[in-house]
Amino acid sequence: MMRTSSSQDIRPVAIPIADVLPWAIFGGLLMFMMIYFVGAEQGALSIFPGAYIHELVHDGRHLLSFPCH
Repeated sequence: MMRTSSSQDIRPVAIPIADVLPWAIFGGLLMFMMIYFVGAEQGALSIFPGAYIHELVHDGRHLLSFPCH
C-alpha cells in the first residue's frame, strides 16, 4: 500500500452571502413559478386563458399528488 501524507491544512473556502443571494432568489423564483404552473394554473387563478398549461403539466400534477379532476 502506498500512503500519501500532506502537511498542508485543507480549509473550506468562505463564500460571501452577497455572492450567493442573487442566485438563491433566482432559484426560489423559478421553483415558485414551477409550483404555480403545476399546482394552480387553472380556473380563477389562471394567467393564460383555456386549459393549455393544465394539459401541458397534467401528468406532473398527478405525479406530485395535486388533484385536478
